[in-house]
Amino acid sequence: MSNKKCLGCGVELQDDNMLKPGFVTSLDQDFCQRCFRLKNYGEYQVVVKETSEYIEILKSVGMTKDLVLYVTDLINLEEDITKIRKYITNKMILVLNKKDVLPKSIKEEKLIEYFKSLPIEFEEIIVVSVEKNYNIDYLMNRIKLLQTSRKVYVVGRTNAGKSTLINKLLKNFSKNTGELTISPLPATTLNTISIDINEHLTLIDTPGFVDQGSITNYVDKTMLKKIMPKKEIKPRTYQLKRGQAIVIEDLIRIDYVEGEKNSFTVFVSNDLKIKRILSSRNSSLKNLARHSFDVKYHEDLVIDGLGFVKITNKGKVDVYIDSNINIFLRSSII
Repeated sequence: MSNKKCLGCGVELQDDNMLKPGFVTSLDQDFCQRCFRLKNYGEYQVVVKETSEYIEILKSVGMTKDLVLYVTDLINLEEDITKIRKYITNKMILVLNKKDVLPKSIKEEKLIEYFKSLPIEFEEIIVVSVEKNYNIDYLMNRIKLLQTSRKVYVVGRTNAGKSTLINKLLKNFSKNTGELTISPLPATTLNTISIDINEHLTLIDTPGFVDQGSITNYVDKTMLKKIMPKKEIKPRTYQLKRGQAIVIEDLIRIDYVEGEKNSFTVFVSNDLKIKRILSSRNSSLKNLARHSFDVKYHEDLVIDGLGFVKITNKGKVDVYIDSNINIFLRSSII
């Protein structure tokens, strides 16, 4: 065992046990075997940690007075974004990432207005696209203005884009040539990692908060790649009458049970197949867990890790989906 940490995931390197995190064949190496194989061959080895471990890391961030960047994915927003304040009361910038996968017609002012209406305060709400380098300069300027020390922590759920954001800041504003391990699979970063951007700023990446209700935990690698949007989503709208349903791949079925003719607009990856069916003539996916919702005007049905369906009018829907996956209603963000 050594005190040297992996440059990819931040775990302490060790050459004693290949089944444990941080294994290397030689302590002279900079990346653990897991990160090396992920970086060079695209292979991923799941490392399970208890949610309580992540919470303890968040609590330790909350014991500092440092600025925090709370990174979240615009397509896969948390059900309760206010929970972060249970652990962290520091100054905080909400970074709304992955604008590039939302339709261009959606105005960021509308998104910001939505988050300002929530019962949680942020020093600033900034919409970014790390992929397109959008608003990254502005974010950096706000960090400089609001930071209370050299250290700035980066927190958020798995796959929100924390490590990708840090790599972009590293590329744009630093002479440091290091790079974090990035993966579309959950739980890549295992411990906090300090990255010196310049003499005035050190970003500290934290492990993603593991969301047990995300669909990404219950599909295979092939489906996972289809679920993750790679480019701007093209919303697909279906006019449903009572007794009709829409089915997304073999993942979810949404039956329109009660109400007048209604508009269902689906915001998921373009790679996913969607079909409209007659409920009475097709029993596909009805073996899955059923959830019933009374939908009010202009609400989103959110499928954790997959995306959301904007429903225009009030009505009743039955949703069939794996019982482990979290689904919920919210006021429409669009």
